[in-house]
Amino acid sequence: MCLEDLLEALAKVCEAKNLGPVSAPNRQRDLCTFCTISLDQEEVFRTKVFDKSLSPFYGEDFFFEIPRPFQYLSFYIYAKGSFQRDLPVGKVSIRKKDLYQHSGKEQWFSLQPVDPNSEVQGKVHLEMRLSELITDNGPGCQQLLVRIIECQGLPLISGQNCDPYATVALVGPSRSDHKKTKVKKKTSDPHFEETFSFEVTRSSSYSKKSNFQVEEEDIEKLEIKVDLWNNGNLAQDVFLGETRVSIKILRNENFHKAWYLLQPKGNGNKHKPDDLGSLRLKVNYVEDTVLPSSCYKPLCNLLLKSPDVKPISASAAHILGDICRERYEAVLPLVRLLLHHNRLVPFLTAVAALELENTEANTIFRGNSLATRCIDDMMKIVGKSYLMGTLKPVLDEIFDSNKSCEIDPIKLKEGDNVDVNKENLQNYVQKIFSSITQSSASCPTLMCDVFRSLRHMASKRFPVDPHVQYSAVSSFVFLRFFAVAVLSPHSFQLRPHHPDPEISRTLTLISKTIQTLGSWGSLSKNKLVRLALDLFHNSHFRFSCVCVCVFICCCYGKLQGCSHNITPGSSGLHREVQKRAQGRKRIGKRNFKKRWLRVTNRELSYHKHRGKEALCIIDVKNIRAVEKLDESAFNRKNMFQVVHAEKPLYVQAGNCVEACEWMEVLSQFSRCNERRLANFHPSTYTGGAWQCCKGLSDLSFPPNIIENVTRVSVCPVDACASIAVYQGPQREQDEYSKFTIQDPKETFQTLKQLRNVMEELQTQHDRRNDPTAKYGSLGNPIVGKSIQTG
Repeated sequence: MCLEDLLEALAKVCEAKNLGPVSAPNRQRDLCTFCTISLDQEEVFRTKVFDKSLSPFYGEDFFFEIPRPFQYLSFYIYAKGSFQRDLPVGKVSIRKKDLYQHSGKEQWFSLQPVDPNSEVQGKVHLEMRLSELITDNGPGCQQLLVRIIECQGLPLISGQNCDPYATVALVGPSRSDHKKTKVKKKTSDPHFEETFSFEVTRSSSYSKKSNFQVEEEDIEKLEIKVDLWNNGNLAQDVFLGETRVSIKILRNENFHKAWYLLQPKGNGNKHKPDDLGSLRLKVNYVEDTVLPSSCYKPLCNLLLKSPDVKPISASAAHILGDICRERYEAVLPLVRLLLHHNRLVPFLTAVAALELENTEANTIFRGNSLATRCIDDMMKIVGKSYLMGTLKPVLDEIFDSNKSCEIDPIKLKEGDNVDVNKENLQNYVQKIFSSITQSSASCPTLMCDVFRSLRHMASKRFPVDPHVQYSAVSSFVFLRFFAVAVLSPHSFQLRPHHPDPEISRTLTLISKTIQTLGSWGSLSKNKLVRLALDLFHNSHFRFSCVCVCVFICCCYGKLQGCSHNITPGSSGLHREVQKRAQGRKRIGKRNFKKRWLRVTNRELSYHKHRGKEALCIIDVKNIRAVEKLDESAFNRKNMFQVVHAEKPLYVQAGNCVEACEWMEVLSQFSRCNERRLANFHPSTYTGGAWQCCKGLSDLSFPPNIIENVTRVSVCPVDACASIAVYQGPQREQDEYSKFTIQDPKETFQTLKQLRNVMEELQTQHDRRNDPTAKYGSLGNPIVGKSIQTG
C-alpha cells in the first residue's frame, strides 16, 4: 500500500435564515427547502425537505470519510419543485485549504449565488514552449507551442463520466486565435496529448496586408486561455472550467510545464450578490497522511498486547484511551483494531474490572469512563443490524403515524387529549419492549460475550446485592444502546433523516421511559421520567428487563464478532445502484441497469425495484472479496466488485461516499468467511481473461485498520512521557489525573515503548511526506488567475 491521505469530515447542517428570492416573490411563503452536501460537484448527502419556511431548522449531521481528492466542500440550499426541477437558492463553498480555519467552529455563512459557469472542478496539465520559426529567408517569427497533456478530476455529468474536449486560445488586446482538441469519450481523466502552435511575434516579411496585427512590444499582454467543455452532442455543451497563463511566464525560460486548477469562467461573478440568506454550519475536518501498513506494525503489536498487560492501566491501549478523550481520536479506532484481531473481549473485561474496583452499586457503569466508551462503540459497530431487526419496524410506525405522546400538561397543545397521548406512549413502549424481549436470543455474539463477563464480575464484586449483576448489563443494553437508538435513529441508520420537532418529542419521551424502566426507576428524579413511570407497572417491566439480560448473557456463539450471529435477515444497507449485467443469459447486452441492492448478514440480493422479488441472491458466506474497481474497467466512477463463487458482481454506487459504505458493510459481514481471497484483480473478467495487469493485486488492508493506527499514532503521548511516574517526589494529582497509575514501573516502561514507536513513525512521516511539493506539480497545482473580460 502506497502513501496516501486519510480525510474525514463531520458536517452539521444546523439551520438557515432569511432565505432570499428563488423565482416569483409571491411563492416565498410556500418555500420548501432542503440542503445538500457536495464534494466539488458530487452530491454525497441530502437533508430532508423542510416545509414552508424562510428560516428552516435542518439539524442534521453527517460523518464520512472522504475517499478521493477534492477542491471544495459545498453546501447547497434548494427549493423543492412540484412539477419542475429543484431550484437552487444559494450555496456555501469552502476550499479544502481553508477548512482548517473553520474546523470545530459553529458559524453563520452568507449564501452565494449558484452560477453554472462557476460550478467547476478538476485540473489540467499544460506544457508551453517558445521557439523561433526558421524560414528560407532566415530567422522568422517566434512560435508558441502549447501542449494539452491531460486532465484529472473533471465532474460527472448526470451521474456519468463526461465527454470532455479542450479549446486553446492565444488572446490579447488585438487578437484571439482559437483551436480545439478531439473529444474524449466517457472519462473524467482524459489524456489529450495534443500540441497547438501560435505565432506570437511578426516575421521579417510582415506587411500591413497580413492578418497578424500584434506589435512586438505587446507580447507580454498575451495569454493562453484553456477552456474545458463537455460535448453535449445534440444538447448544449457544458462548461467545465478554464485556466489562463500569461506569456510572461516564458520571459526567463522558453519552457514551462505545470498543473493548473480549473477556475470559474471569468473567475466567477464579481458583482455584489442579492441577499440570499445565511446558513449555520459546524464542520470538523481531519486530514492525516497514511503510511504503508508495514510502518504501523510495531504500534499494532504494542496495542494488541494490551489485554495481556498486568495491570491493564499500564497497557498502551489504556494509556492512549485515557489521554485522548475525544471518541474519534483513540477509543473508536482502538475498538476497531482489537475487534478485527479478536482481542476486544479480554481488553473490555480487564478495563471493566478496573472500573468495578472503584464504583458503587447504584452508579455502576453510569459515567463516561474508558470502559463505557469502549463498550458503547463496540455496540454501535456490531449492533447496527441487531437494531434494524429490533427497533426499525416500530420506529417506522412512529414516523408514519406521527401520533402525539405528550404527557406534560405544560406542553400540551390546544385540542390534545392527554389520555389518548398516554395510551399512544404506552402502546409504543410496550411494542419496543416486546420486540427487544423476543429478539434477545439474536443479540450479536460479541455483545453476549461482553455482557456475560460484566454480569459475572458485578455479581462477584457485589455478592450481597443480587440486582447489581442485572443492572450492570441493563445500563448498557437499555440506557446506552436501545434508548440512545430510539432518541437518535438517524445515527444508527434506522432512519435517513433527523425527525421533525413533534416526532423528536415523542422519541424523547419513549427514550426516557426505556432508560427509567431499564434502570428500575433509579432515574425517576426527573419530572418527565416520573410522569412516564406512572403509566407502567414497574414490576412487569423489571421482570422483562431481567429476562432480556439473562437471555443475552446466556447466548453462546462459535464465531466471535462475526455478522452471521446477528439477527437473521437483519438489513445492513439497501439503496438504488447501477449494476452491470452478469451475462447469465447467452444472448443480450451486458449493459448497466438500475437495480435495488440489498444486503443483510445472510444474503446480498438485487431487485428490479424496491419491494419486488429478488432477481439474484448471493449467500454472504460465499463472498470472497469486496474491493474497489478501477475506473478504467468501465469508464465509470464509484464502482466496486463483489467476488463470490460464480462471476464477480460489478456495482456502481450513487457517489464516492456510498461506494465506501457498501464496501465497509459487505466487508464486515463477510470478514469471517473461510475462503476469503488474499489478492484480487482490479479490473474485469471478459473474453476468458482478466483485463488488467499480468499479476494480482494485494487485497486492501483490513477495513478501518489504517484509520485506527493513524488516529492512535498522532495521540499526545508526550503528555504521558513527561510525568515522573516512579522516581522523584510525587506531584499533585491534578497534573496527571487523566490516566490511571497502578504500577508506576510497568507504566513507565510502556510509555518508553510508545515514545520509541511514535518517534519512528514521525521519522517515517518526515521522510515520505513532502509538505513543500513543487508549485505546479500534480499534488500542488497552480491556482490560475482568471481575468475578467469586458
